[in-house]
Amino acid sequence: MPKKRVRKSSKQDDVVPHSSKWKKSKKSPVNPVEEELQVSLLPSRRKKAKQSSVNSDDACFVGEPIPADEAQKKWPHRYTKNDESSEDESLKAKFHYREAKVDGILYKLEDNAYVKGEEGKEDYIATIVEMFETPEEEQYFTAQWFYRAEDTVIKDHGNLVDKKRIFKSDVKDENPLDCLVRKINIVQISPDAAKKKKIPPCDFYFDMKYNVPYLTFSNIDNAHAIIESETSTLSSESGSNVRATDKKGVKEKSTQIKESNRPEWTLLDLYSGCGAMSTGLCFGASISGIKLVTKWAVDINKYACESLKLNHPETYVRNEPTEDFLSLLKEWAKLCDEFVLNGAESTDSDLNAAEEAEEKADDEAMDDSPDSEVFEVERLLSICYGDPNEDEKPGLYFKVHWKGYDSSYDTWEPIEGLSECKDAMKDFVINGYKEKILPLPGQADFICGGPPCQGVSGFNRFRNKNAPLEDEKNKQLIVYMNIIDFLKPKYVLMENVVDILKFAGGFLGRYAVGRLVAMNYQARMGMMAAGSYGLPQFRMRVFLWGALATEKLPSYPLPTHKVVSRSVIPTEFEEITVAYSTNENCQLAKALNLEGAINDLPPVENDDSDDERSYGTTPRTDFQKYIRLQRSEMVNYSADSQSAPSGMLYDHRPLKLNTDDYERVCHIPKKKGANFRDLKGVLVKENKVEWDPSVERVYLKSGKPLVPDYAMTFVRGTSSKPFGRLWWDEIVSTVVTRAEPHNQVLLHPEQDRVLSIRENARLQGFPDCYKLCGPVKQRYMQVGNAVAVPVALALGYTLGLAILGLSDDSPLTTLPFKYPSCLARSLDVVDDGSS
Repeated sequence: MPKKRVRKSSKQDDVVPHSSKWKKSKKSPVNPVEEELQVSLLPSRRKKAKQSSVNSDDACFVGEPIPADEAQKKWPHRYTKNDESSEDESLKAKFHYREAKVDGILYKLEDNAYVKGEEGKEDYIATIVEMFETPEEEQYFTAQWFYRAEDTVIKDHGNLVDKKRIFKSDVKDENPLDCLVRKINIVQISPDAAKKKKIPPCDFYFDMKYNVPYLTFSNIDNAHAIIESETSTLSSESGSNVRATDKKGVKEKSTQIKESNRPEWTLLDLYSGCGAMSTGLCFGASISGIKLVTKWAVDINKYACESLKLNHPETYVRNEPTEDFLSLLKEWAKLCDEFVLNGAESTDSDLNAAEEAEEKADDEAMDDSPDSEVFEVERLLSICYGDPNEDEKPGLYFKVHWKGYDSSYDTWEPIEGLSECKDAMKDFVINGYKEKILPLPGQADFICGGPPCQGVSGFNRFRNKNAPLEDEKNKQLIVYMNIIDFLKPKYVLMENVVDILKFAGGFLGRYAVGRLVAMNYQARMGMMAAGSYGLPQFRMRVFLWGALATEKLPSYPLPTHKVVSRSVIPTEFEEITVAYSTNENCQLAKALNLEGAINDLPPVENDDSDDERSYGTTPRTDFQKYIRLQRSEMVNYSADSQSAPSGMLYDHRPLKLNTDDYERVCHIPKKKGANFRDLKGVLVKENKVEWDPSVERVYLKSGKPLVPDYAMTFVRGTSSKPFGRLWWDEIVSTVVTRAEPHNQVLLHPEQDRVLSIRENARLQGFPDCYKLCGPVKQRYMQVGNAVAVPVALALGYTLGLAILGLSDDSPLTTLPFKYPSCLARSLDVVDDGSS
């Protein structure tokens, strides 16, 4: 098994202020794929500390030097001579000291201090971890740096974080002694104290560290968390590093073990689409030994909701805008507090007593005359927040079933109109609370989702670069974070397109990290390519982990397949791509191509409309064998009434092209690289198309031209995508939401049609038994919008490791399996990578 690595910056001297030159790494930068990426890790360049003389009359060491044997043991690199071949460029020491005086101020080792910054800029913040004199009698100290929020990936969103809150780093470097400005009081507090805003008197405080690799905010030390207490005391030594602690000391580590033994963990899937992300996460968590259940899902697309419910009947699926869902959650919490909790958690006996009282009341009500009311509420069926009657009166509504009427008379009624129906409302809330139809704060263990940010798309000509969060098309990112803030899940995973880091200097990506950190979540960002996990498409996406301070921060799963990069990644974020080092001896499987994924599927015609058919073939590759598994054969995917019969295939039908487009497709040669440029009448000069003046323009049966004008002018005549034919040995760039071939390479290699819904679904890693709902175009959209299942599965596995307490501080983890053989329930031992 290859050794996992944490990526190191090739420009680490961009990280912090310093006056001495950092050693440059001679290693090749980490690479997710075969192309080399030479970039800095940091989103912003921090300037060096203001240059100062190393021999100042106002700076000197105090006292006797540290004994030589002690100094050499603690700082051996300062006392060894450099070979010509050595990479060690550190300054050498003649003596080490414990104290120094600068401008009349006495400094000791481990004191915290301001360090001179650039002219007109804020001073930097550091802990003094070393004081030494060089053989040339120059005086230096080594600083271990703290970051302000604006010095991290958060950057322009530093206002989200308390100005007194800083982040410890592992970065250290040497500075002239007289760069010290003055001592400051920095307090380390527990995450719990930060959450409760119980901050002792100080200049600054910290509860997390910031590491440049994968832009990570994490706990200082999960194993030795410092516990906040009302009786905390501060050291009386001015300028020393002070910790707030309690008399009992460190918490025992039994909590994590107890939590990992829970029967199941609940998941809320926001912007769920048809459920690919949560499905993959649950698969992966199950492989790690954790039962993760998608308890709730929310999406605005009704067909996507139908697909999710069909495949996950155990999930409460809500078809509504996410902002309405957030309002509903807040109202639901109030109702539960009023009817169930009464300010405290109710016991089962409380609920049983309430139910008995309601049953008695129902019995009494049945004795009443049926003519006592024309309309009498029999029971409440559902709840929502919004405007279900479309009368522009948004608010809290209940769906009412009227006594003596069938379901066709059910109506949505505002809560104000049900003031006389407290019993029915109480009954609904009590039952809903027991069944957890909606999550209360703390009940959703994990929230995942990809909030749409269409305002960053390059196709949007009206993008607001100056204030991206004021664009309505980006507001869902705020809503997503607000839901997290309200529900306080233990874990968070956000997915988005790479454009979120490209647009406006990564403004929205930085905001997302800033919000999580401001809510006292640990955070880690990474980019993953779907093809690197066993699919024949590249598809790079950004993922952001979040974890409460009480939990382990999940790592990113390293690739299992070798794929060549074809994505343009913003320079400031290139090195958060999840990958092995280029010089690392890792055994990656060969990339899956189109042939290996779909060549077992039966041929279909352009106008084929069958939603269910027989395979008529046997699997030809391991991928095809495992992607055909039935639900009962898969991990964490129990059989039910919706399970596909053995040997049946769903959704293998293409978008029916109109007569003209179909005729054009029939003229496209069945060869690699074929597209509209191969049609009669088109010339290509220096990769640009033009009309062939020697050929008369060809027309279709309808009288329209064979080569449409829009194909000739697309991307100023430089694009070869219109009516492009895929080939068997290729890897698709990205599965798209629309199946029209006018500006995409979508044609089947050997059949005159676009790829079918099922073929696209395979490129996204959907098991064949995952059936989709809605019109054909809607099903294509669901597949194109989905998170690739094997990527989600790999992330679910690392989530499970974190829950089990098996994650370390490394941002990367090696996977012991490959997709899709890992789906098989019967596998007692994960595969050896041969598939």
